[in-house]
Amino acid sequence: MVVADPALKKQIRAGAEAEEREFYQHRAPREWKDALAPLGTDADKAFLEIAPYLIAIFGQKKTVLDDGSEIKNYYVPESVSIATGFLISALHHSGLATLTHTPSPMNFLNQLLDRPQHEKPYILLVVGYPAENCMVPNIGKKTLADIASFL
Repeated sequence: MVVADPALKKQIRAGAEAEEREFYQHRAPREWKDALAPLGTDADKAFLEIAPYLIAIFGQKKTVLDDGSEIKNYYVPESVSIATGFLISALHHSGLATLTHTPSPMNFLNQLLDRPQHEKPYILLVVGYPAENCMVPNIGKKTLADIASFL
């Protein structure tokens, strides 16, 4: 679902920030908060309203046919991950910036975007041009030797 409507983006921000506040205040272990500290991230997600587009990416756990019968879908997380990677690559290739945002849980998106319960929200992809003075954290990249073995 591609969302450009400012009023709907405001509602999405409210839902995401509610989940983020719960996460930072009650669910996140200290180790996780410490790892996020250098990035300066917190429950405030103003970018959800500032960005021109939000793409809510859902996976379908099952397919509901016209007659109401259902077919279970397999490899949903893998398929969603691969498709999202292609989408991010295409958006970057076209000159746009993206940010993956994954408040957990994201069930509020089903209600706001009128999606059925058999669809699970995986990623909220924030899309647009980067702000002029945005901070891009240098989290470093692993070397090829760190991520691959050759036999």
